[in-house]
Amino acid sequence: MTLLALAGCSSKTMVESDLHIKGAPDWVNEGTQMLNDKDGRLFHGVGSAAPMGNESLQKSTADERARAELARVLNSYLSVASKDYSAAASSGDESVSEQSVSRQIDNLTQINLTGARIIGRWRDTRTGTLYSIAELDMKRMKETLEKAEQMSPGLRDFITRESDTLFDRIAGDDS
Repeated sequence: MTLLALAGCSSKTMVESDLHIKGAPDWVNEGTQMLNDKDGRLFHGVGSAAPMGNESLQKSTADERARAELARVLNSYLSVASKDYSAAASSGDESVSEQSVSRQIDNLTQINLTGARIIGRWRDTRTGTLYSIAELDMKRMKETLEKAEQMSPGLRDFITRESDTLFDRIAGDDS
């Protein structure tokens, strides 16, 4: 269900606002998404934190929630990749353990989050809520994937080879 929602709202650079926060940057209103635009294929996670009386704590909370959203999107993407890989491998000569693939996907998600970065913050002056956006680009994900030694070579090769096609299919990019 989450994947369908992401695909439905991610097919173009300008996404209709669903939060309707006046004066907020587009990324605040658009929220977490996969985006294919002039900057490349991007995973975006948006998190927020209400005022806490401690600005540093509020900032780290919003940042961690943005990373958690990014992990959720990345995990959904990699789950689709693993299902496609399992289907392709089981139709050939190779036998694939879904539990093993799932474990590898979880590990890859965690490894890739180390390459994620906070690219922006915005505070709603009306409510004091702080918003953070985390980004991971497909190029960085592929670089991380190439170094993932605990991943089976078959799965690594499949995701490396099919990653852009899978991204475009999930993000709803018809180009």
